[in-house]
Amino acid sequence: MSRAFLVVMDSVGIGGAPDAGAFFNGDLPDLGANTLAHIAQACAAGVAAEGRSGPLQLPNMARLGLGAAMRLASAVPFAGMDAEPQGRWGCARAFSRGKDTPSGHWELAGLPVPWDWHYFPDAVQSFPEALTAFVAQQAGTDGILGNCHASGTVIINVLGAEHMRSGKPICYTSADSVFQIAAHEESFGLGRLLALCEAVAPRLHAMKLGRVIARPFTGSPEQGFTRTVNRRDYAILPPAPVLTNWVQAAGGKVHAIGKIGDIFTMSGIDTLKKGTDARLMEHLFDAVETAEDGSLTFANFVEFDSLFGHTRDISGYARALEWFDRALGRLLPKLRKNDMLVLTADHGNDPSWPGSDHTREQVPVLIAGLDAGGIGQVKFADVAASIAGHLNIPAQGPGKSFL
Repeated sequence: MSRAFLVVMDSVGIGGAPDAGAFFNGDLPDLGANTLAHIAQACAAGVAAEGRSGPLQLPNMARLGLGAAMRLASAVPFAGMDAEPQGRWGCARAFSRGKDTPSGHWELAGLPVPWDWHYFPDAVQSFPEALTAFVAQQAGTDGILGNCHASGTVIINVLGAEHMRSGKPICYTSADSVFQIAAHEESFGLGRLLALCEAVAPRLHAMKLGRVIARPFTGSPEQGFTRTVNRRDYAILPPAPVLTNWVQAAGGKVHAIGKIGDIFTMSGIDTLKKGTDARLMEHLFDAVETAEDGSLTFANFVEFDSLFGHTRDISGYARALEWFDRALGRLLPKLRKNDMLVLTADHGNDPSWPGSDHTREQVPVLIAGLDAGGIGQVKFADVAASIAGHLNIPAQGPGKSFL
């Protein structure tokens, strides 16, 4: 029997989205954004040399067809990745009207988002008074801090001391459909933060807000504050069955690695492994060794996006890509006969781009375990249909298999 591995490199876009002009970072449309090509350009020019040097080195993804996929998606030039593809390769574009994590993952799992997400305005006070009063009531405080669009790493350093003094949770949002609550793991309490997010999530989901995110941190005003790995996303439940449900309905096991459990609210998921990206890679190696016949392993590697895309750290993003590629080179030989590994992304986050938001881009679709050849420009939902075809299970939704 067959096994499938769907691995999402969070935010590793390759440009060329036909509707990029309708998406913005501030006042600038995403036209011309290209996460991978612009990182490769910076590396070739020697301006992405913190902790690394030289051209961007991704030989294993290049052999799967990464360079060919990039040239198919966009005319933005870049150096390297000229290897003859030994896997199936192509690029995918999204239909959903969002360039965020839930939109991308739902659609990769076969379900384009059937509504417009709610977003909070970038104003002095982003949230309605009734909402802030409700959050404060659930927190047991006389108010909240923040109430604005903000970078999570910045706002905890600006408001962390006041939070520890007052006990009020720090609430903020971004260009995504999110409501984020940051609190100190010790002075506020991690359990209390998670309970608060769980309590307010249903009200925000009713507004069609995609996620409530718990953002715990530690530290002190004297030494500074640092976010921890205990982040938790409370996402709205998909309104129809997705790939994980299809696999379970056919009797297969579904193993989630990383944010997948949060993104799908554990719907259709049997096991969940979390941690840093380095730890998640260990879990992926374990899954390749132990996953059952007929199973799906669905993994998300978030640090490309969270640590380097939003902070516009080109060198850090390049280092993460090269680390991932080296690990991939050790992983691919461990695949069994009849395994299929699909490597893709959910949106872009060009670290060379102005602003700090995601960028609307196409994404690579690289497939190991099958023969070589191009699949062309496909839709996100086609990924789910193709995995269902490989596992010989029924598919739902608009996707068409490219196998």
